[in-house]
Amino acid sequence: MRREPRIAWKWLYLPLGAAALLFAAWKQVDLAQAVPPFGQGPPGSYLERIVPYVPTPPEIVDKMLELAKVTPDDVVYDLGSGDGRIVITAAQKFGAHAVGVELDPDLFAQSTARIKELGLEDRAKILHENLFNISMRRATVVTLYLLTAVNEKLRPVLEKQLRPGARIVSHDFHVPGWDPEKTVAVTSNNGIAHTLYLYIRPE
Repeated sequence: MRREPRIAWKWLYLPLGAAALLFAAWKQVDLAQAVPPFGQGPPGSYLERIVPYVPTPPEIVDKMLELAKVTPDDVVYDLGSGDGRIVITAAQKFGAHAVGVELDPDLFAQSTARIKELGLEDRAKILHENLFNISMRRATVVTLYLLTAVNEKLRPVLEKQLRPGARIVSHDFHVPGWDPEKTVAVTSNNGIAHTLYLYIRPE
């Protein structure tokens, strides 16, 4: 008896999986573009949660702080501080006072524990807060690794709160409506290209 050829179904899952990944990426961009105006919706419930946690490579952290010319006289705020690596580096390597703002409870606990372990409590701390609800008036430097759409919603907050001469460094995503003082292309140790945008609040 002649058998019908069997279909290798497992190979069909590959293009389906790729399509699913592309759809997920498209939806993330779509969500970013659909961010509601500041002040609408529950604070922090949507705006920050669409930003995926992607750690900044240590060498890019150094480049960000070097680009901002951080010194021990600075107060650095990292918005969406993740595991606290920018806050810790700013305090430990550059001698600055540093504050991180992190909404995720696990990342907040992890970064707070790390700061305590390193004995940096006098120069570094993490706030378990929505970044739109905090005061940044003490900040002389602000670092960002958020989506462009979130940067756009954050811009009026920064304009209102930051003092003249404050420096803002954004990793990979520009701040719409601002012209950067400097744009720097850097490559991480694993060969991935990154772009850093330096902004300075006008005097």
